[in-house]
Amino acid sequence: MDETRKIPRHDNNDNQARTIILLVYQALKEKGYNPISQMVGYILSGDPTYITSHNGARALIRKIERDELLEELVRAYVEDK
Repeated sequence: MDETRKIPRHDNNDNQARTIILLVYQALKEKGYNPISQMVGYILSGDPTYITSHNGARALIRKIERDELLEELVRAYVEDK
């Protein structure tokens, strides 16, 4: 129980996750939603109704596992610092 678990990286989906996050962000913004709050709601709950279907955003975000989305968000945050 004291050992650190290692989660495998999803290297092949990094660019796809980034692209999807940006497209979904833009679709949510265009529809007048707070994109950050909506995407956090989706990541935490897995409920796709947090994401608008505008411009196919809901279908896009479901192509990527939530852990991959979170991994990309953390990577972008850390690399920006």
